[in-house]
Amino acid sequence: MNFMDKKLRIVIVALCFFVAAIVVVTPTVFAQTAVPSSDPASSDSSAQEEEEVVDPRVYAEWIYSIFNYVYSNYIDEVDPKVLYQGAMKGLLDAFGDPHTMYLDSSMRRSLDDAVTGSFGGVGLLISKLTTSTPEEPAYVLVSSALKGTPGWYAGIEAGDLIIAIGDVDTSTITMDEVLDLLRGQIGTTVEVTIRRGKNMEFSLVLERALIETVTVEYGMIEESPGKTGYLKLLEFSGLTDKKVQEALDYFKEQNYDSLIIDLRGNGGGLLSGAEFVADKFISDGVIVSTKGRNGVVKSTYKASARRTVVPKDLPIVVLIDSLSASASEVLAGALKDAKVAYLVGERSYGKGSVQQTLVLGFNDGAKYTVEKYYSPTDCNIDGIGIPPDLEVLFPELSDEDQETYIKLMNDNVLYPYVQEHPGMTEEDIVAYADELLKTYPMDKIYLRRVIRIYANRTREDPLYDYEFDIQLKAAIDTVMREDFPELLASVKTLKEIELEREAAEADAE
Repeated sequence: MNFMDKKLRIVIVALCFFVAAIVVVTPTVFAQTAVPSSDPASSDSSAQEEEEVVDPRVYAEWIYSIFNYVYSNYIDEVDPKVLYQGAMKGLLDAFGDPHTMYLDSSMRRSLDDAVTGSFGGVGLLISKLTTSTPEEPAYVLVSSALKGTPGWYAGIEAGDLIIAIGDVDTSTITMDEVLDLLRGQIGTTVEVTIRRGKNMEFSLVLERALIETVTVEYGMIEESPGKTGYLKLLEFSGLTDKKVQEALDYFKEQNYDSLIIDLRGNGGGLLSGAEFVADKFISDGVIVSTKGRNGVVKSTYKASARRTVVPKDLPIVVLIDSLSASASEVLAGALKDAKVAYLVGERSYGKGSVQQTLVLGFNDGAKYTVEKYYSPTDCNIDGIGIPPDLEVLFPELSDEDQETYIKLMNDNVLYPYVQEHPGMTEEDIVAYADELLKTYPMDKIYLRRVIRIYANRTREDPLYDYEFDIQLKAAIDTVMREDFPELLASVKTLKEIELEREAAEADAE
């Protein structure tokens, strides 16, 4: 099937969603295109069998008739583009797949911006459910705040929810409308309401700026007793492979003896980016394979020894969390199955599918799932995620501390203070925390971290926060273990974990 056939088929099937309501009211209008009716005495099963073999061309005729009928007879004049967009959205939402969706021109622009690497806005990588329910409102979820951007300067963190933009509840609007509200002329401002944790809510005013995407950050961990390199991957783009190689060359110059790869908050990106990075660590075997409809293998990416640049016996720990998704799970899963790296942190998100985009005729498009990817041991983690080999969770603030934190944010005392005291040292932060504790009594370590985030607006931001980051500390402790080779050899592959889960479910039945 060529491109135009595919495009026509999508539009044809899309408009079918108008059929059900109309034919009940005006059945005679479309009688000439209806499927021949079965004998009234036929059983329900017979009718169902006949329905299952309807020629797709019949639906095409219905769709064409209904589009023209509604366009010509609706009580008010209607923009045909509105009908078209509604049909396309209905078609793609009908799959029930959060990664398959209609992309209007603004959403396509956002997707293109992510690929090209620069755009205007507030610097937040975000996602949003396509449907909203009282139990799970479709608020905007922050995957990460890009370093050096307005969202980052404001202290917005991965896992935060944007529940309102101005006075607009984000659960009631589309992703397209969210992007339109967040973006705007450079120098203008936008107010967002943040929900952190279960019920901490506060408002921030962000000044829009030109955003340039940074995908890789790296450096040596000073607090490590060894020479441990730290490689943070924010997302996977066409430049990630090159940037990772720059980092590995730097680590080699520093005579590194261990490595920590931080994939926390990494929502994915290009599958090829994860494949290329994994190939630097794995010398042979499958890195990832993809399967299409009916489990047919579509592609297999295999490692090559000539592309491997990382020593085979190098101790490596990968940090993951609940926002590590898609391509970052491909990398983590490949390194785990190949027993190249040990995973520390939290269970990953669980997006094991591959999407393609289809460009349509009004600067819009569609994004739809075409394949699922499988780890080296032939395991798909879609909807399940990857469990860490060592689980380390951040402690939650008490109810009292949450109320104090909300008051601190709403009082807006931090930003004016750091503006008046640029370049604060850690000693300055400790002293300011002691002063704030008199008015805002809460966990001092967390308070110091909040002050540090704001202080970083006026100084060079550190690559990591060793004091607060207990997951990073656990990763350092793990990678420095003398028995690390034995520890790594003992971990279970994703397939072994899958088989154990299936056996447990069978026993429960």
